[in-house]
Amino acid sequence: MAATATQLVIFDCDGVLVDSEPISITVLVEALAAAGVTMSEEEAHERFLGRSLKSMSEILHDDYGLAVDAAFLDGMRKALYERFRSELQPIAGIAETVDGLGIAHCVASSSQPERIRLSLSVTGLLDRFEPNIFSASMVRHGKPAPDLFLHASAAMGVEPGRCVVVEDSPAGIAAAKSAGMRVVAFTGGSHARSPQHRAALLSLEPDALFDDMRELLQFVREDEDGGKEH
Repeated sequence: MAATATQLVIFDCDGVLVDSEPISITVLVEALAAAGVTMSEEEAHERFLGRSLKSMSEILHDDYGLAVDAAFLDGMRKALYERFRSELQPIAGIAETVDGLGIAHCVASSSQPERIRLSLSVTGLLDRFEPNIFSASMVRHGKPAPDLFLHASAAMGVEPGRCVVVEDSPAGIAAAKSAGMRVVAFTGGSHARSPQHRAALLSLEPDALFDDMRELLQFVREDEDGGKEH
């Protein structure tokens, strides 16, 4: 689609603002092993990257016979947050990129609101987004459905066609395209650099693919989408 002037940039959080996915996948695989489900990190990455907690729970129940209860979630959350506080880093260049946008921006993530805010807080990014933080818990259907992005754009008062979404997962790219928004695929996170992951993202035909967050500014300001890889 031909792009119109961008008025809003919508960022995913995990893998886009913060380099959290390797930590998250490791904690999930360890929690699953403790619950009797053997899964490789590669399989967990493929099945759950970019999806909401509700979606993950449904997949674990339907495909692996695991009833995800409060105790499982609490234990996994505690382990994850402890590691976030000691290990989580921002994506390189994200602070200067956000500061240089010059237009409205927000976060729309599949994670729970408390996890998003913790992630942004420990990486020094929270003040750049608060209070414009939107979670899949706020809508009926998570990614790859368009609900979250449409909710975010409506709350920010911007038409979908004037939004650019920054995503790192197939589910997120599909959601953005379904919402009628431009979407750029970011592969600079430490989980997203494999040829297989890049190929999966490119197969969904994002408007661009890039691995240096500082390049985002040029995509936001382009008058036309190029469907190109950088």
